[in-house]
Amino acid sequence: MAAVDFEKILDQARALPESERARLVHDLVETLDGSPDKEAASAWVQEISRRLAEVESGDERTLSREELNRRLRDRTG
Repeated sequence: MAAVDFEKILDQARALPESERARLVHDLVETLDGSPDKEAASAWVQEISRRLAEVESGDERTLSREELNRRLRDRTG
């Protein structure tokens, strides 16, 4: 691709609304990631299901955003 074409495409991308630029970036990054790892995806689904079940059963509790922010502030001093 010629440099002129690249600059034209870049200028067009910059002119997009923020949400469309974000989608474009996401889609472009996906093309660099290669094929999805089905085993990893399956492991994540299992982990998410396990964590959700713990929260729903009451075995684990969630934090409010305010509590999370407080804890993060406390860590950084």
